[in-house]
Amino acid sequence: FGLYEDLTVQENIDLYADLHGVPQQIREKRIGRLLAMTEMSRFTDRLAGRLSGGMKQKLGLICTLVRSPELLLLDEPSVGVDPLSRRELWEILLQLVQEERLTVLVNTAYGEEAERCQMVYMLDKGRLLAKGTPAELQGDWPRGLKGMNGTGVRRTAGQKAAGEDKGQSMSAPAEITGTDERGSRKADIVVHDLVKQFGDFTAVSHTSFKVYRGEVFGMLGPNGAGKTTTFRMLCGLLPATSGELLVGGVDVRRHRNRAREGIGYVAQKFSLYGNLTVQENLHFYGGIYGLWGRKLSRRIDEVVGEFGLSEKLKQVADSLPLGYKQRLSMAAALLHRPKILFLDEPTSGIDPEARQNFWQQIARLSAAGTTIIVTTHFMEEAEYCDRIMIQDHGEMLILGSPEEIRQRLGMPGAGMNEIFIAIVEQARQQEGGGRHG
Repeated sequence: FGLYEDLTVQENIDLYADLHGVPQQIREKRIGRLLAMTEMSRFTDRLAGRLSGGMKQKLGLICTLVRSPELLLLDEPSVGVDPLSRRELWEILLQLVQEERLTVLVNTAYGEEAERCQMVYMLDKGRLLAKGTPAELQGDWPRGLKGMNGTGVRRTAGQKAAGEDKGQSMSAPAEITGTDERGSRKADIVVHDLVKQFGDFTAVSHTSFKVYRGEVFGMLGPNGAGKTTTFRMLCGLLPATSGELLVGGVDVRRHRNRAREGIGYVAQKFSLYGNLTVQENLHFYGGIYGLWGRKLSRRIDEVVGEFGLSEKLKQVADSLPLGYKQRLSMAAALLHRPKILFLDEPTSGIDPEARQNFWQQIARLSAAGTTIIVTTHFMEEAEYCDRIMIQDHGEMLILGSPEEIRQRLGMPGAGMNEIFIAIVEQARQQEGGGRHG
């Protein structure tokens, strides 16, 4: 996001209109149309830094289009944007192409976005692999761009999770204790009636759920839904306003530091030290986790081998490709063998093949007993979660395995993109609409 976060939406738009020399007589009509098209008219007084990811992308588009360019260049415009906002963004683009004969050049890691384009160029390591219309390329479509179904990411704990907490939602929370077992599976995370308020604004409203040992649990929702706030409370990074929160049997609200000892955390943005080498980062974080000497050296060797970092040990972290940065983040988070691993949009911005490899590693960790909580905007990744929870406006909308949710909605053959949009739109319609953003 390259705009000014401490300026309002309107101030950002006016600044770019001034920079582009847009005449006043043209400006008002054009900006009004763009605000209406993007449904941003109600948010002109909001600071840009307080917008959700999807709204930030819309504001960026408005500022770019305050004058009528012939060519629009979009560098992965929908990274970190939920499916609903992504669909809206593409509807806007297609409308502009049709009405203004605008040429758009976009790069993307989403296969379904490539299918919306009239011409596709596939690149790898600086080489052109193929070009043509989506229909022409279907036969040669690289497996990663087809989505990840059937590409070797195997569900492991997911089969065991089926049927547990069937369709549990906020309105019917199960009885929650830290020692509850389903068969031989223990609840590693217990959340009951969790609330987070920022002044008069309720970011998370009376949410209850459990995550079982060895489970891959997905937290999904539109931008601004409250899932990141929930995630940060689970990690002990943000205090809860009220409610019960047990992680690894520890009361996070009372013993935040103790709870952190048993968890690993991979942030959405690369948060290790960019000016240190891969090896230096691993030594530093191993020390933070209380590892030293031969024990630390052995553990570093293990994670380096597991994540294919041996050839990158002497390389400065900032110079690594994004996929390798994520591998390094994962290796550092697992040095102390945590029982619970938190992954905040770990595959955002990396290519489909790297995403596939990442999820294979997640499946192996889950099979070995690590409990994994992951947020993602790639809906095909939800298929590899044992259960998923979808939130919007701070409230839990649905909870269950992907297959259970399909059956509840009566959409047995639907993809997760379609499922996600149907759930969120239905909830907003029931609440009277008008709250999006």
